[in-house]
Amino acid sequence: MKTTAAARVEPSPRETLDSVVIRFAGDSGDGMQLTGSQFTTATADAGNDLATFPDFPAEIRAPAGTTYGVSGYQIQFASHDVLTPGDTPDVLVAMNPAALKVNSEVLKPGGLLVVNTGAFSTNNLKKAGYDSNPLEDGSMDRFRILSLDINKMTLDAVKDVGLGAKESNRCKNMWTLGLMYWLFGRERDQTVAWLKHKFAKNPKVAEANIAALNAGHIYGENAELPHGIHAYEVPAAHLTPGEYRNVSGNEATAWGLVTGAQLAGLKMMYGSYPITPASSLLHQLARLKHFGVTTFQAEDEIAAVAAAVGASFSGSVGVTGTSGPGIALKSEAIGLAIAAELPLVIINVQRGGPSTGLPTKTEQSDLFQAVVGRNGDAPLVVLAAATPGDCYYMAIEAVRMAVKYMTPVILLTDGYLANSAEPWPLPDLDALQPFPVQFHRDPEGFHPFLRDEQTHARVWAVPGTPGLEHRIGGLEKDRTTGHISYDPHNHHRMTKIRHQKVAGIARDIERAKVDQGEGEGDLLVVGWGSTYGAISQAVEVLRERGHDVSHLHLRNIWPLPEGLGDLLRSFNSVLVPELNFGQLTMLLRAEFLVPAESLTRVTGQPFRVAGLVEAVEERLQRSAE
Repeated sequence: MKTTAAARVEPSPRETLDSVVIRFAGDSGDGMQLTGSQFTTATADAGNDLATFPDFPAEIRAPAGTTYGVSGYQIQFASHDVLTPGDTPDVLVAMNPAALKVNSEVLKPGGLLVVNTGAFSTNNLKKAGYDSNPLEDGSMDRFRILSLDINKMTLDAVKDVGLGAKESNRCKNMWTLGLMYWLFGRERDQTVAWLKHKFAKNPKVAEANIAALNAGHIYGENAELPHGIHAYEVPAAHLTPGEYRNVSGNEATAWGLVTGAQLAGLKMMYGSYPITPASSLLHQLARLKHFGVTTFQAEDEIAAVAAAVGASFSGSVGVTGTSGPGIALKSEAIGLAIAAELPLVIINVQRGGPSTGLPTKTEQSDLFQAVVGRNGDAPLVVLAAATPGDCYYMAIEAVRMAVKYMTPVILLTDGYLANSAEPWPLPDLDALQPFPVQFHRDPEGFHPFLRDEQTHARVWAVPGTPGLEHRIGGLEKDRTTGHISYDPHNHHRMTKIRHQKVAGIARDIERAKVDQGEGEGDLLVVGWGSTYGAISQAVEVLRERGHDVSHLHLRNIWPLPEGLGDLLRSFNSVLVPELNFGQLTMLLRAEFLVPAESLTRVTGQPFRVAGLVEAVEERLQRSAE
């Protein structure tokens, strides 16, 4: 069909942006996590690099409309490499007054504020703590505001589907998503397909959500938007060619554990008790039974780890996952695995503490608990993942070290890594190096604490193997016979052997080296875990400004890599940013006697790049004076 020039409506040109940070915020029942995850998928399909940060309320169901129940989802997407979800949003979508109250201070001045005025009733304003309507009293004038009665427009869009008012109103997140798709040039096809699949048994709900999605998009196409608000585009990033998928840290950890078991040639048993933010590990692994995975939801944390210890004794990879409070309950059974020298893998998805603390917020305060938090001299291996995708490879490494050295291994992640997502290049499985386990089968001279001369690992004999019947347990064993021993000199020798075994693993890992910058100089920024993205981008900014700054990121927390002490001493000063009150700093000071300095943050939120840059420049300025 030919379109005449008179009938054709030319769309306004889109403004090209290098990167954008969007935060979706609303009540915990408004579907903000779903909205953000769908926007993330569409953005990945568009070829942008991205990083996300879901921010959940701690209350299971806080009173609707209160600040306690605000749920947020932040995404940064760009035409270049992205390592963090962004410091401050360029766009804030606030679905009710409470969402605006909690998040308005972080929106950039001049940023775009998309507000659902349909939720700004007198009662909702009062519940959010507002004395007056912030959209009318001038307090939001520093932003570009797009005020829309999304509630009403959603009901209008879905009225012909035949749903009740409550179900119809639940579609408002899809209306909002449609508008954001139009603003940033995202495609709707994958979301439409997802809705049809998700609500295959309830086609009316699928139809209503699709109608709302399309209505929001059409509104953007046809509405005359306020001055200064128009459509944008962010060109695709130049990523390394390959096949990618979005992955969260907990997903990657689960897949890495299964891959590690496959590389070891073993079955895997995962025992856990539900705890935020580790619970989804069980959900992920329960879907992977066809890879020889057995999952067990126990009645408590102690039963969960005890079952995993039993699985390791029987010749499988025993794994348990939890957060800091669960590690405290599991500590005695972890000590049993250390005394019995069994290959147990423990995933600690850290959260804010102490006690119940901030269960949905992130923190790095379990480092001491992981390294030394057990009774007796009880050494084990401690690893830490740096990014969501890195969780996959560190989980494989945890399995490798556990089965090679017959030792428990703790892998530290945290709430930020567990729930955030990034584009992840699918690994070449054929390129991964297998580490098949060789069970002991020779009955001649056998006892369960025979050791490999190189690794000091004891032999692993599967119970029931003819001629290899044996007992192990928490009581001390004689070094030469494996029998129970109360001899004081033997206990000293066995304690020393266990320490030497774990300490010797340092020879099996890469020597310490900087991730960015030179191997000597003015300032070395040392990080571990989920601080990787923020530190890396901050150091990049600092180096572009001419500062002599380098970055080293530790994945091997215990034992520490060889050469680390010499590397630390090659710099005039060492700064350690941590989401705790300086635990790695104290460890480095104790091990290497270096005057490392802490930069701490325990707000339940990750570091901001700008905050790190400012803190480092302040320290450099003081040093220069």
